[in-house]
Amino acid sequence: MSGLDAFRTETREWLSENCPVSMRTPMLAADSDSASHDAKLWFERMTARGWTCPTWPEEYGGGGLSDDEATVLSEELARMSARPAMMNTGGTKMLGPVILEFGNDEQKRRFLPRIARGEIRWCQGYSEPGAGSDLAGLQTGAVLEGDEYVINGSKIWTSGADSADWIFCLVRTDPDAPKHDGISFILFDMKTPGVEVHPIRLISGVSPFCQTFFTDVRVPRSNLVGTPNEGWTIAKRLLQFERSMTAELGMNGAPPAARPSMEDLAKTYQGETDGRIANPVLRDAIVRHRMNVTALLSTTRRVEEERALSSGPSATSSMFKYYGTERNKERNDLLLSIMGTNALGWEGGGFSSDELTTTREWLRSRANSIEGGTSEVQLNVISKRVLGLPD
Repeated sequence: MSGLDAFRTETREWLSENCPVSMRTPMLAADSDSASHDAKLWFERMTARGWTCPTWPEEYGGGGLSDDEATVLSEELARMSARPAMMNTGGTKMLGPVILEFGNDEQKRRFLPRIARGEIRWCQGYSEPGAGSDLAGLQTGAVLEGDEYVINGSKIWTSGADSADWIFCLVRTDPDAPKHDGISFILFDMKTPGVEVHPIRLISGVSPFCQTFFTDVRVPRSNLVGTPNEGWTIAKRLLQFERSMTAELGMNGAPPAARPSMEDLAKTYQGETDGRIANPVLRDAIVRHRMNVTALLSTTRRVEEERALSSGPSATSSMFKYYGTERNKERNDLLLSIMGTNALGWEGGGFSSDELTTTREWLRSRANSIEGGTSEVQLNVISKRVLGLPD
């Protein structure tokens, strides 16, 4: 038995013994069981193993796994339909890898173990009312006064800012430099005086996004990650991690809640003939969607194997972000086609909870091609950085 095969056997046995049965079911769209006994137990066990951040060094709270071992762990978790042990992925999948790459020793020791243990909820301070797709046009300023930066300005679409503990934020530290050259990357506590958060109600009826205002917010100079005025490099790197994470939306071929498969739903709503979906057009669309998702998964796996020889995500993350979000929108479109007018309700006793969830999930999915960099931005990155086309 090879070392990797032995690791798979050990991992499968450990997961079987330690993952509570209730954590082996799909998560409801409105599920908030993170405070349940089993969820806490599952989180504690995974944290103790270092598997909330499996490839991070053990000294920073990670599991110290190789990329191949982490892939095996991911496969075994998927095999048993295990729920994520940690839901706050902004720290583990976006900021943490950036601190590992650009942070100093003190910042790594200070933040990474707390991120791995889920002790800090993070939000992202990137977009501004006047700087969305043109992110480098941001105007939130940070002026150095002694050992502190004084920050003034505002951010928008700061997901989860109303419940976050800390923010990783882009600020302009040199207003006279070319716009890409005067930006810095800084971290600060959301309870710092001068921080004000206003949730934004979305068309789906929920408010995960916020507008955040900063008025004379004083942040220790030691919270600056990397070199002053060179934050754009860090910002682009974090966006690569974010786009890789967002691409995972399209890899989920199941409905967005603990419901039957898309095929079973189609049989329920559209009828079946000889055990197959009665509507041949819908049947074909579902099969094509499955093929698209499989192609995405296979290509992602290949790139991950190549990435193991490099230093993390590259511009190809834009390709996966674009294609993955398109697949997620496609999935939601199919669910509406399957349920028909039953998926057009907003409230009331005439609709099931699954039907109402489908309506809201479809509305929410429309933002997938905007958040994390619009599809147009991704296509530009792909054309320049992946295909090497001229400007």
